[in-house]
Amino acid sequence: MALLRGKESYLLLVTTLMLSVIGIIFVYSAGTYWSAIHYSGKMPFYMKQSVYFVVAIIVFLITIRLNILREQSFWKMAYIFSLILLVLVLIPGIGLVRNGSQSWIGIGPLTIQPAELTKITVIVYLSHILAQHKTGAPVVNWRHGLVLLIPVVLIMLQPDFGSVFILVVAVFLLFFVAGYPLKLYAMIMLGGIAGLAGLIATAPYRLKRIEAFLDPWADPLVSGFQAVQSLMAIGPAGIFGHGFGQSRQKFLYLPEPQNDFIYAIILEEVGLIGGLVILALFVLTIYAGYRFAVQAKNRTSYYAIIGLVTMLMVQAFLNIAVVIGLVPVTGVTLPFISYGGTSLVTMWLIIGIIYQLAK
Repeated sequence: MALLRGKESYLLLVTTLMLSVIGIIFVYSAGTYWSAIHYSGKMPFYMKQSVYFVVAIIVFLITIRLNILREQSFWKMAYIFSLILLVLVLIPGIGLVRNGSQSWIGIGPLTIQPAELTKITVIVYLSHILAQHKTGAPVVNWRHGLVLLIPVVLIMLQPDFGSVFILVVAVFLLFFVAGYPLKLYAMIMLGGIAGLAGLIATAPYRLKRIEAFLDPWADPLVSGFQAVQSLMAIGPAGIFGHGFGQSRQKFLYLPEPQNDFIYAIILEEVGLIGGLVILALFVLTIYAGYRFAVQAKNRTSYYAIIGLVTMLMVQAFLNIAVVIGLVPVTGVTLPFISYGGTSLVTMWLIIGIIYQLAK
């Protein structure tokens, strides 16, 4: 199979490579001090991220050659497997707890986050199901909702609201493209608001996050700490920033700056200009991805690529919105850039699936 086919192929590959390399560079800048203090004697974050990048590229190169990824039977099994992982991660002794969420499974020195795999399997499996309905026949089916609901419940038990939000938004857009009526979305929104109120009532820490979002300075040392430190990184940086490597907030002020809040460090060091470059690369990536969808040869590929690209888009802009204070804090990584093997490999797996489905 020829890897590069047209302008969109070049554009998608170049932008994602650029984002990944930028990620390694800023993981080096943002995480070196934190790594030296908290993980003395272990491999620095940027070295690990470089290894993850190599693994991610290998996964991408394998994925684009796996024709089985076109088969509904494969995605049905992958969907079931991802549900099994979501159950296993909830079992004490198997699931690992980090930052209050039991979202990881440890396999020797490696850790995986089942929710990341689940988002992919739900979208592609649903795309196969949606593509089966005949033109003119009602597309709404309770089975579609069940395929989404089961993993959403399991992921919320971890809890991981960020992953649920990304998955639900991507699937809802998928339903819209497939022909779901607009009036149904009004009912879903009402149900979503009721569900959100229930989640807040059962977990008061979520209410604290909303309060911290509305006024982070009311409790700057506890609930509003991350938001305040992020804004303190961004505010003084100006148009050009303090210069690469010159971040102040990475010196144990902003917790784990190489992860969810790496965009704050980028803005602090290279300013508004650097931040806009990152945004432009994401916009180009999303544009190229949707162009792949438009040129897809069948409805399954069309739906799946739209869903996967939307998932990537929502995650990127949700992370950025958190960092600049537009939405409450959620534990969502910045695609291709934030530190972490699961995140980086998953992103390149998505790109590989898009190339494979676009054949």
